[in-house]
Amino acid sequence: MATATYPPPPPYYKLYKDYEKDPSSAPEPPPPIQGTYLLYGATYTTDDVLPSLEDQGVRQLYPKDPNIDFKKELRALNRELQLHILELADVLIERPSQYARRVEDISLIFKNLHHLLNSLRPHQARATLIHILELQIQRRKQAVEDIKRRREEAQRLLKEAVGTLEGQ
Repeated sequence: MATATYPPPPPYYKLYKDYEKDPSSAPEPPPPIQGTYLLYGATYTTDDVLPSLEDQGVRQLYPKDPNIDFKKELRALNRELQLHILELADVLIERPSQYARRVEDISLIFKNLHHLLNSLRPHQARATLIHILELQIQRRKQAVEDIKRRREEAQRLLKEAVGTLEGQ
């Protein structure tokens, strides 16, 4: 049995046989997927929309106002989480058989915290992009200043060399 180091190319390579002579002879790439699609048995969508907690069947613990104060709500949920964890510790000590409701409450708080944090992701991405672009601008300005400094140094050295040659 003979084995090859590399497998043969896929059969559609023949579609590109005249590409060197005529690049427009290659087939067009498929259009981007729009809407929903199925992948490995799960349905996905191309829309980047964060589903609401109600759509996920979870009770929302913070106001539904579009102009929400994220810092205030995150702090309030964090305090509530701390309180519920302490209550869970008390329940586990005094009535261990009744812990399930407290765990469900803590799970609900975590889901609300997670949803609030996920709703901040676009802002975080925008701020990160702004920071990266500002760093690039700063590096480029430094590179320009370095080039100017080196050019002035080269001009100075050339003037010295010309002066030395004329003085001989």
